[in-house]
Amino acid sequence: MHGYSAQDAVFLAADVGGTHARIGLVSERPDGARPVTVLQYHRYACADWPSLTAVLRDFVSQLDRSVRVERCAVASAGYVLGDAIVNDNLPWPVSIRDIRDSLGIDQLAVINDFEAVAYATQFLGDSDSTPVIPTPAPPARGPVLVMGPGTGLGSAVLLPGEPHATVLATEAGQIALAPGNEREIELLRYLSRERPYVSFEHVLSGPGLLNTYRALCALRGQAVALSAPSEVTQAALAHSDAAAMEALEVFCGLLGSFVGDLTLLYGARGGVYLAGGILPQIREVLLASRFRERFFNKGVMRAFLQQVPVRLMEHGQLGVIGAAGMYLDGQHARPGENAVTQ
Repeated sequence: MHGYSAQDAVFLAADVGGTHARIGLVSERPDGARPVTVLQYHRYACADWPSLTAVLRDFVSQLDRSVRVERCAVASAGYVLGDAIVNDNLPWPVSIRDIRDSLGIDQLAVINDFEAVAYATQFLGDSDSTPVIPTPAPPARGPVLVMGPGTGLGSAVLLPGEPHATVLATEAGQIALAPGNEREIELLRYLSRERPYVSFEHVLSGPGLLNTYRALCALRGQAVALSAPSEVTQAALAHSDAAAMEALEVFCGLLGSFVGDLTLLYGARGGVYLAGGILPQIREVLLASRFRERFFNKGVMRAFLQQVPVRLMEHGQLGVIGAAGMYLDGQHARPGENAVTQ
């Protein structure tokens, strides 16, 4: 934590996901190396709190009493509808009015969570991420794809430009699942019995990993022994459940194929960053998996993809930094769009 005084122009920045809410007290940096300095930071488990308002109130209660917070930038998945942030992956409804009234916030900006993470990638150094597919030369200047499986499947694209970069929010996780081999065709056929539409998010997310495990248990004639995504991951890493091990293999293969598709779709010659809560936990499995093979398996576009570096990053404070930076740039959307300032 950095020292700060009541005279500092500070504000709150929050990165809210289905599992964790990351809250920071930030101040604008004059040097431009990063948009803000994080003065105080804490990560909350969402399930332990009744609302986002309660989380923010707890964070503010830990601050120096002389500090008055009047502005807040919230990065969250979903979209704004009236007073509410609508997102099925959040553990509770979020009321914009309740946050403003309870904390005395004069201005509150809501920003897409993966937009915020994508915005923050321009401030990363090489030591802040792990190469998954390195390239011999530095990446070209161009769009940067950021995507990652967690409670859902988020994706956004950073577009370099002046006076500052802009970010394209996407709903790429809702693209229809495209199997790449016979086993994945069987998986899609099984999942299609339970729902009329199967998206990539239905397999490339925490709940999606559990969906895949259960489907593979049925296809293998094996009893379902695990009931949570974390249990599937742990069993796969421990080599204690054959279906869990296969589920993680399928997960990494489909991820490689999907990331390759998105890289081509957005012309992401500036590189790819993999984020989200799952991948850092399975880092070694990912690096040894068929991710790389499936990423390159795009026919005549293989040569293009070989020039695109893919790196794995820890989420950490990135969403907080990105939310604050986008707020300062005025890149939150107008009322009625995916974000709002009120």
